[in-house]
Amino acid sequence: MTKKSRYRFVSKHQEVLQLGAAVLFLLLVGLYASLTGASTAGLATSAMWLLIVAAAVGAYMAMNIGANDVANNMGPAVGSGAMTMGWAIVVAAVFEALGAIVAGGDVVGTIKGGIIDPNAISDPALFAWVMFSALLAGALWLNLATAVGAPVSTTHSIIGAVMGAGIAAGGWGLVNWETIVQIVISWVISPLAGGAMAAAFLYIIKRSVTYRSDMIDAASRVVPILIAAMVWAYTTYMLLKGLGQMVQVGVPTAMGAGVVLAVVVWALIRKPIARHARRQENSKNGVNRLFTWPLVCSAALLSFAHGANDVANAIGPLAAIYEAVKDGAIATKAGTPLWIMVLGALGLAVGLALYGARLIRTVGKEITELDNMRAYAIAMSATLTVIVASQLGMPVSTTHISIGAVFGVGFLRELLKVNYAKMERVVRSGHQGADRDVVEAYLSRFEAAEVSEKKRMLADMKRLAKQRELAQPEDAVFAKKEQKAFKKAYKKEIVKRSVVMRIVAAWIVTVPATAVLAALLFYVVRAVLN
Repeated sequence: MTKKSRYRFVSKHQEVLQLGAAVLFLLLVGLYASLTGASTAGLATSAMWLLIVAAAVGAYMAMNIGANDVANNMGPAVGSGAMTMGWAIVVAAVFEALGAIVAGGDVVGTIKGGIIDPNAISDPALFAWVMFSALLAGALWLNLATAVGAPVSTTHSIIGAVMGAGIAAGGWGLVNWETIVQIVISWVISPLAGGAMAAAFLYIIKRSVTYRSDMIDAASRVVPILIAAMVWAYTTYMLLKGLGQMVQVGVPTAMGAGVVLAVVVWALIRKPIARHARRQENSKNGVNRLFTWPLVCSAALLSFAHGANDVANAIGPLAAIYEAVKDGAIATKAGTPLWIMVLGALGLAVGLALYGARLIRTVGKEITELDNMRAYAIAMSATLTVIVASQLGMPVSTTHISIGAVFGVGFLRELLKVNYAKMERVVRSGHQGADRDVVEAYLSRFEAAEVSEKKRMLADMKRLAKQRELAQPEDAVFAKKEQKAFKKAYKKEIVKRSVVMRIVAAWIVTVPATAVLAALLFYVVRAVLN
């Protein structure tokens, strides 16, 4: 057996084992639901079967959320090398489950963002089937997106599904179109805001640390401030989002608490970071090592907050179905039994463990090359953008923000690369006719120089090039063919456009695709029941 054939055999074997484990988990969920959730006194047989199947579909949805959405939190940390894939999956699974159980809340809103008016559906059984169709449609779409390697918004998936099933059940007037318009606007705002903020953070790090001749000395002063800023951002984020169901605080209080904790952390880590920095080599790799543990902690906290918030996308509709079949009531907010919360938490962890590696690899490695400093900028961008959007009342997607931040970091790198190529052309023009060793030595000094020194060196090169142009016009600049070849060498795309287009296309079609799928599923269910 050749190496290629052996790889295919192992890959197929692994896929069979993953599928088997997933099916076994869903069967166990259905069995548990029949013994626990479906043991309600007086429950009709048809209602019991609906709840059992809905529990399995809810677990299926939670698995797909774990497989797709968690990549936003862990992708940058894995892509930068701060965490291995194995440890990322373990940490994310634990913190996702903890967030879902500890901070998921006793009450989960089932009609996300007021998408449909439940009062327009008077029959509890019909309402239950609307939620079931939406849940299954959202899960199927996430499964497809994960299979093709496209990180999409799980919230938008369930929103589109609820909208489509609601239209199928009660007509177009059932939908809150103002909310839908806000969601469409967020498709543009979320990635642009995330990308712009991530690029800004990365540029600040470059100007304050890596563009200095003594990077380690600069890092010993700047990195503690950057870590303190991260502490402030994450404290505010956790109080507002991650622990929002347990602790109700306003934005000023959350930000104030973040400032206090950030100052304390800065005072505690300032000297240890400086000592650790002095043990590193004066290079970008040395600076990157200072960001490792902050990235690990940020990924864990983001996973906790994600589990607390997005588990509702799986168990919210399930909670509504439970209320409808148990009490014959239609609730816009449904009290969620502990067994349903645990089901959602386990589904997130199982889906991540079985299928999360693919999307983590896409986010962390396939869009653009990441290191610890770039991953830090992405993490800060995602957190701050969500905080600002929440304060402004803007419905943004954390998935779109995180992926937009990865795009922003990549495109900034392209811009800086092109700009450096232009400066290098100026240096070579100023050294026209000089020995190659002399040119390369000057370029090495130029690359290591600080920004102010680079400007002075460029000015010298421009003056020399001008003097040569006046003295020897035919030799002063590169020949046209040489210039084209030089430009082409720096035209390499740092951000993979094919991956970007695939992800953006998936974002655009998520809401309409899940809406159509949910409507079709509802029509099928109603035809079968009738």
